Amino acid sequence: MFRQRLSKRTIFSSPLKIIYHDSEYEDRLDITPQQIYDRLQQEIPKTSLPSSERVISLFEEIHEQGYKTVLIITISSGLSGTYNLLRLLAQDYGKLTFHMVDTKNIGIGAGQQAILAAEMLAQGKQVHEIVSALQTSIVESRTYFFLDTLEYLAKGGRIGKVSAILGSLLKLRPLISCNADGIYETVAKVRGNVQALSKAISMAITEAGRHVRFAIAVAHGSALEEANRVMEELKRRLPQCERFTKTDVSPALSVHTGPGLIGISVHALPANL
Repeated sequence: MFRQRLSKRTIFSSPLKIIYHDSEYEDRLDITPQQIYDRLQQEIPKTSLPSSERVISLFEEIHEQGYKTVLIITISSGLSGTYNLLRLLAQDYGKLTFHMVDTKNIGIGAGQQAILAAEMLAQGKQVHEIVSALQTSIVESRTYFFLDTLEYLAKGGRIGKVSAILGSLLKLRPLISCNADGIYETVAKVRGNVQALSKAISMAITEAGRHVRFAIAVAHGSALEEANRVMEELKRRLPQCERFTKTDVSPALSVHTGPGLIGISVHALPANL
C-alpha cells in the first residue's frame, strides 16, 4: 500500500499468513523463506490472507498518521483473494480515499509495479497519473519462473498431480508466467536445469527487446548462485536496462514453489517518466 502527503511518502504492507499446525506467522515479518525450506520435509504449511482485523488496523494507522489517499497494489486476483479482500474492506472504510491496482502478477512481477509507483510518487506525480502508468506497465510487462520441481505446486493444488509426476519422470522443467487474467500458464517446457535457465534468459531478452525503457528483476528460492549467474548474463546482454534488482522470493511464494526457483521479470517503464 502506498500513501502520499506533502512532506512524507511511506510504504506499508499487509502480509499474507503462513500457517503450520501449531503456529502462525506473517510473511517476511517473523518468518523467512529459508525457514520454510528447512521445514518442508516435516510439514508443508498453508498460506492465508491477512485477517480483516489486521487490514483495518493498518487503515487506522494510515489515517492516524494524517494521510488522506491510499494506493493499494496487490498480487494477482487470479491467484489470490488479497485484491478482493482489500477492495471490500476499503469500500466499507469511510475515512480514506482508495485506489486499487491489480498487478495480475506475483512476486517480483508485482513488486516491480510497487517500485514504479514509489518512483513516480518521488517525482511528484498525481495518483491518477500513477494508476494510469501502472495499468499500462502491467499489460506490457512479463515475468518468467523456472521451477526445479512441480511437487509443491501440485501439493498446493496449483497444478494436477498427474502433470507433476509426468514432468518429474521426463525431467521436464516448465517455464511459467502469468497470462492476461493473472493466472499461471506454461510458456515453455525444456529438459534439465541448464536448458531451462538458458530458455528463461532467452525469453527475457526477447521480451526486453520490445521496450524502449525497462527494468529487470531476478528472484530466487534458495538458489543464490544460479541467480547471480543469471543476473550477470542479463547485465552483459542488456546494458541498456535502467535498473537491475535481485532478491529472494517471499515465504508465501516459497510454500508453493519449493527451493530452486528462478524468476526473471521484465518490467516495462513509461516512455515519458
